Amino acid sequence: MSLIAEPIATERLLLGPLRTDHAAPMAAVLADPRLYHRIGGAPPTPAELRRRYTAMLAGPGEPGHARLNRIIGDPEPAGTVQATVTPGDSGPSAALAWIAGTGRQAADGVRCITAAIAPGHRASEGVARSCGTAPTAERQAGERIRRSAAPACAPPR
Repeated sequence: MSLIAEPIATERLLLGPLRTDHAAPMAAVLADPRLYHRIGGAPPTPAELRRRYTAMLAGPGEPGHARLNRIIGDPEPAGTVQATVTPGDSGPSAALAWIAGTGRQAADGVRCITAAIAPGHRASEGVARSCGTAPTAERQAGERIRRSAAPACAPPR
């Protein structure tokens, strides 16, 4: 599967293709140690991010799978997002992963937060819990769905 990570722009958001030269500015975005209290690890150096981005941009290495890697915000980065696209019986599906600096995690106007968490992944559960979500009885691809309790946050039909 071959996909091209073209820029996506809205009035408030720009997602551009991730490049290895984003490593130095992203190291500054991800430098706050508080970010790692929930997800574990430590702030990466620019060299570590360059190696990580090189591996991410190389693709998933599995036939039929593709990755779209984007920088959130450009020229001033706020984080990264990655979609791993896999084939399925009813068409392709995507698993998303992202990281944003602590000063950039505000969600103005967001009234519903939904997260799909792999069983036993405590770091992700902690992040989702801190965002105000609670576990539901729903499952998607083996992952438990967590959802915020806002009235506007009804399950999809």
